[in-house]
Amino acid sequence: MELLCGLDEAGRGPMAGPVCAAAVILPETFDVSVLNDSKKLSASARERAMIAIYRDATAWCVAWASAEEIDRLNILKASLLAMKRAYEGLLTKLPAELPSTGLRAVVDGLYIPQIDCPRCQAVVKADSIYPAVMAASILAKTARDRMMIRYGWLYPEWGYEQHKGYPTPNHIKALASFGPSPIQRRSFKLKGADQLSLF
Repeated sequence: MELLCGLDEAGRGPMAGPVCAAAVILPETFDVSVLNDSKKLSASARERAMIAIYRDATAWCVAWASAEEIDRLNILKASLLAMKRAYEGLLTKLPAELPSTGLRAVVDGLYIPQIDCPRCQAVVKADSIYPAVMAASILAKTARDRMMIRYGWLYPEWGYEQHKGYPTPNHIKALASFGPSPIQRRSFKLKGADQLSLF
């Protein structure tokens, strides 16, 4: 039986907060009707799918790269680093009867992380094709959203629980009023704006 590990991330577009990645292996018996690209699911549907994945997946792992790592590495490299961490974490959770040798990995997008998996491929729109990648997309999205809600508790002036760090008008207004928060991505380039006025 081939083991397929899906890899995806959430949070490449925001101007604050970490990027989150997930790695998921699903059993053949998994009810794929609850899955889709996380961006195409409502928040309640994502929550239901998340519960099913956590409960029924063969193995899963969620991992992160911080705003500081994003600024130091750039967002692409930080996203791939989070995927590498998720994949390596997943390997430690594999049931003993399922060796990692022969594992195949599919990554959503154009690039693959530096992982010890010879059969790793990047597939554009994989989160609309492969159930395991859909599941990874859902875990990454729901985990990051929950993290940003918690940052909203810590830094209420910036409203992270509402916009999740994306460059919305309210977020930009908060930056103009309060300056950057401790989780701001200072390397973020906002089109058509003076970066010095924000950061």
